[in-house]
Amino acid sequence: MGKHAMSSVSHWAGYASSLAATALLAFGGVGALVQARASAASVPVAHDYRDRNFDYFVTGDPSLPRAQRTQFGLALMGGGGSVDEAFRFIARHAGGGHIVVLGAVGDDSFDPTDGKYGPQFAKRWGPVASTQTFIFHNRAAASDPRVIEALRNADGIFLMGGDQGDYIRYWKGTPVQAALDAHVAAGRPIGGSSAGLAILGRYSYGSLDAGSMESKTALADPFDAGMTLEDDFLHFHWLETVVTDTHFSARHRLGRLAAFLARFEENAPAPGVFGVGVDEQTALLIEPDGVGHVAKGSVGSVWVLIPQGPARILKPAQPLSMDNIRLYRLGEGGEIRMDTRAVSHPAAEAVISIDQGKLTHESIASPIFLRASAPPGES
Repeated sequence: MGKHAMSSVSHWAGYASSLAATALLAFGGVGALVQARASAASVPVAHDYRDRNFDYFVTGDPSLPRAQRTQFGLALMGGGGSVDEAFRFIARHAGGGHIVVLGAVGDDSFDPTDGKYGPQFAKRWGPVASTQTFIFHNRAAASDPRVIEALRNADGIFLMGGDQGDYIRYWKGTPVQAALDAHVAAGRPIGGSSAGLAILGRYSYGSLDAGSMESKTALADPFDAGMTLEDDFLHFHWLETVVTDTHFSARHRLGRLAAFLARFEENAPAPGVFGVGVDEQTALLIEPDGVGHVAKGSVGSVWVLIPQGPARILKPAQPLSMDNIRLYRLGEGGEIRMDTRAVSHPAAEAVISIDQGKLTHESIASPIFLRASAPPGES
């Protein structure tokens, strides 16, 4: 069979034996399946496999009982490398139960290392009962009963990096979107890194044009065709008025986040939209009471951008002008209350203004405001 041999599993019932059968059909053929059924039909082991619509990796035993107690929590990771404490945060708040990891690719490519999160959760960040990873190849996977059942039984969820446009195209308006909202509403933890962080806020930059918006472009024209903004995807507690951004300092994204906020502020159903930008190898961990703190071991900072009013000039084909924006840089020990936007113990702070797409004065904003061009090969 081809590398995308279709799974023979039509329902999640008979979970372990069906997954084993699928794997054997995909990689070993019918003879291997018959031999395995004759010798070990009742072995309760789940296996990695490929489906037409998604790739599946598993570590541990998904049939074990769920965690007796879970706790709400949000892990906002900037990408560019793991923050161990953020993954431990997910595992702890999941009560050591079942973790589901979601990712996506825009083609039919296969990478067996996509399943690496399972062993890491088992040996480094857990222990947890199991980790199941689903890598989506298309929108059809978002209605697959195996995927939805795993999400409904998840004690914790992690969204991988990649392309947030794939997440929106594949998941918006599907059972996956509903399952993610329900998971958080039930008081269970979720985290995301890079693209997985980009979609966690109520408002987000969708990257639906397959590009990556640069600050200089967004500042020059906040209505540029590449400003594909999303305002009704995921709906998580404490992130109702938040726009998240990733790889923040390394990719000089302060300027574009200001432009995102100006656009959302213009159309938001309620005032108070603010931005949270997370540096690479850095995470903001938000507890059930809405207090967020920078994870131990973070390499960079978390940046909080709070507009004090609407933009002064916000028109198509005109540079952005926006006054008196509060900017905070949080390091370890810094905190933010997500309900009031009150910041405690910032490492630095400033009030910035933008006139015709440029900062009006030097401050902590200057080094990360924009860049001339993206380096070759940047993902």
